[in-house]
Amino acid sequence: MEDDRRQPTIDKPSITKVTRKKFAKPPVKVACLSCRASRIRCDGKDPCSCCALKGKECSYLPSKRGGPRKKRVEPPSSVGDAMQSRLWATVHPIPRIDEEIFTQVDDLAVPGAGLKHLDFPVDVQSMFEGLFVPPQQQAPAHPTAAHPPVPAPEPPRVRLYGSEQDILNAYYIYIHYYFPIFPPPHVPITVDRPLNTPTKAPVTPTSDPVLPYRPKSPVTLAISAVLALIPHQRDPNSFSPESVLLRRAYAHAFAREAVASIEAESDLQESGTSPSEALAHNSTVPARLMVHPLTPIDLEGILALLVLSIYEYTQRGNLIKMRHRAGQAYIMAMNLSLHAITRDDSPFAEARRRAWWMTFYCVCQGSIVGTVILEYFYPHYPMTLLEEQFELILYCSQAWSILIQAQQALVAATQYIIDFNQALRAKTNLAVIFERMGKLTAWTSSILAQADAPLQDSGVPASQDIESVTAQSIRYISRIKLCSARIKTHRFRAFLDIPIFIKKHCDLTCASIGSPSMESTSSVPEFQDIRPLVCCTNNFNQLQGAPPINQLESPISSSSPISDTSGSQWIPEDSFPFSNYTSTSICLEAALSIAQMFDSLPYPRPTYDKEYSSLEFPSIVPRTMPSFACCAMQSSYAMLMLYYKSRAITPGTVDSPLSDIDQLSEELQHGLECVIGAVRNYSMAFEALGGMRDEIEGAFLTAFPQE
Repeated sequence: MEDDRRQPTIDKPSITKVTRKKFAKPPVKVACLSCRASRIRCDGKDPCSCCALKGKECSYLPSKRGGPRKKRVEPPSSVGDAMQSRLWATVHPIPRIDEEIFTQVDDLAVPGAGLKHLDFPVDVQSMFEGLFVPPQQQAPAHPTAAHPPVPAPEPPRVRLYGSEQDILNAYYIYIHYYFPIFPPPHVPITVDRPLNTPTKAPVTPTSDPVLPYRPKSPVTLAISAVLALIPHQRDPNSFSPESVLLRRAYAHAFAREAVASIEAESDLQESGTSPSEALAHNSTVPARLMVHPLTPIDLEGILALLVLSIYEYTQRGNLIKMRHRAGQAYIMAMNLSLHAITRDDSPFAEARRRAWWMTFYCVCQGSIVGTVILEYFYPHYPMTLLEEQFELILYCSQAWSILIQAQQALVAATQYIIDFNQALRAKTNLAVIFERMGKLTAWTSSILAQADAPLQDSGVPASQDIESVTAQSIRYISRIKLCSARIKTHRFRAFLDIPIFIKKHCDLTCASIGSPSMESTSSVPEFQDIRPLVCCTNNFNQLQGAPPINQLESPISSSSPISDTSGSQWIPEDSFPFSNYTSTSICLEAALSIAQMFDSLPYPRPTYDKEYSSLEFPSIVPRTMPSFACCAMQSSYAMLMLYYKSRAITPGTVDSPLSDIDQLSEELQHGLECVIGAVRNYSMAFEALGGMRDEIEGAFLTAFPQE
């Protein structure tokens, strides 16, 4: 081969040499190794002249430098991507992750996925291995092993149950502490057993969802409506719009089924076949098993209506249906003569007493939240009858007596507010109104003394400890209602009933409407410039044209030129049964007590089976049946007004219980936080209370801005 390479040089014909300048002849391309090493010109002969002159061995090997280069095979990509990849590799030792991979990771961060684990799990990181290889290696055409797929997020679930006994067991866990319509449990409370299956949404917004199990009794249907609102422990994102709408759909489906079941059980077969014979037949008891062995079947419809009454108020926000359900239960209870005072020694006596007094409670509650007068109901049951009635309740009769008395006191305070506002509008003589104010204050003080007394030993065995917790919970609710009644009675004397909330809640006037008290005092010279206190106001001094603080001592003075249509003068300052100082002190004590009682109410304490042992459950479960939610608004109103009033008072100028402003501000802030926490807990399950929560939180953040 070497001879062939040099053949053209050897076989060249000899020609006459021409003298040239140094380096005029271009160098040959086949220089020997010795000339290459010495970096001198080689003439390309064999041997070359340099090697022949020096006596060196002349040899030649082709050089590997220069010449055409073979293109490296790369995965198909654009020139720009290739250059960017090389630049990234020189700056960052870790291979760049493609944009499509980031898109997959973003999908894991949507609501309901990855909330418990902020970092990516190991199996997700393994997806990135082997996607990019160093430039000198060839990527395999097919992966050697398949990576495990990313687990799909858990579908939403609704708290549903598969049997009557599981529903009754859940009632004692989640409802009985706050709404004891059933007697004590006849068997020990067991683990909570909601169905652990994904819940299907309704096909259309107007269609009902498919119930995996339809309860057989109206009361278990109504209880299921409330239980469905409690977030399921397996729901990955229980507060997403999808989960909330799903719980709402199932709860209302149970509620409609409960109403339909009550109507069906009250029908007579003869009404459809032989109407002429229907009047000769009495109503029949449904042929099915009792939900509770000590509760007759004919009471279950009444109990269902009581549950639905609170459901319509706290979940649907429908006060009309709330009062309608309670009124229907009242009529059914009267038809069964549950109101009669008779000695009942049957096993069903406890159930009948509870059914009647809870009916009484719900009818009164409809009057309280709707601010309506119970002319057909309340006056016929004076307090003298209560002791004889409650002696028939076997468990915690003292707590029940205090609860019903507190409910009656709150009804009386609500009626006082109605009559007081009417008197202000009509500009009539307020002497009778203020006389009732004194009686209401004395009455609530007497009941509060009973509520603060220690509970008597009812002899409840350890297996029925749930009744002890229920009795304590009833006493907390009673104190909340009594303190709310005291705020209603004294809030005009203390705060002039200046509105502070934007929307209408209970009997509190919203800032956009203007309270009756504001209307009545608009023509009084010292009050005609008062404007509603909206949430953006920091204190009383920011009110446009607000009167001096010493004028707040008397909302109606003897010098006021106001007179009613009959010509009688307004009541002078000394005719008030309480001073502004006393009314302010009563409102302060009552508001802080309500906050403390809300914070002290027990939480449900569910236990679960091994099926849920590996799950992380929320530390706090929502309480249920917040029939007394309006008391939270009363307490919040009083605490906010006390805060603003304390800010407006100049120390030493007015005798006031709000002298220590710093300590008072801390107490009021803590009290408002307790109330907000309670309402926020309730709103986890009951959507209608979200409006109350937002109102209180908005006013709280205005008064106490968060840094």
